[in-house]
Amino acid sequence: MFTGLIEELGTVTGLTRGTVCRLSVMAPATAAGVAIGDSVAINGACLTVTAISGGGLTFDAVPETLSRTTLGDLRPGDAVNLESSLKAGEPLGGHFVQGHVDGVGTVVSSRSLGESRVIRINAPRDVLRYVVEKGSIAVDGISLTVASCDTVGFAVAVIPHTLESTTLHSRRAGDRVNLEADILGKYVEKMLGRLQPSSATEELLRDAGFMG
Repeated sequence: MFTGLIEELGTVTGLTRGTVCRLSVMAPATAAGVAIGDSVAINGACLTVTAISGGGLTFDAVPETLSRTTLGDLRPGDAVNLESSLKAGEPLGGHFVQGHVDGVGTVVSSRSLGESRVIRINAPRDVLRYVVEKGSIAVDGISLTVASCDTVGFAVAVIPHTLESTTLHSRRAGDRVNLEADILGKYVEKMLGRLQPSSATEELLRDAGFMG
């Protein structure tokens, strides 16, 4: 479990492809506080630390993870957002983020608004169903508030601190980003689905005049 508050900008130092993809990231601050087997979110995708050496971290990613995220697009030298998993008793400053990417969106535009920036992102329908204005969404692992949304995408307003301390400052039109919708919306949808009356109940209600 994560909060969507980025702790460090790491730098990709290696990406070895095979049956399992091995991703190496230089991240001294994060490396100092984690152990082998711990979970770290890389651009919003939860991965397990498999090695630590000289301020660098190594992770293994299976083909399923690469196909559902942007991790397969990474190249040596790329910056990545890092967040170690939430520990009991720590403050929750963002929102609950699982590190399970729901889909990949595409940046449509990024325009300055004073010192902040408004970023517009087109997203898959399976993600948009959970996106609401003023709700939360994780973009490349960053907890953001939805400024507006429609049938094809949404917009977020990003403050200067977030721009400076994450990869959002370099995002341009055409860039792909990992998206994770707020888990609360998913649970609400499932619970409401369970409350739907059965066909037999619907027939009884209809016969009694409660349904058209």
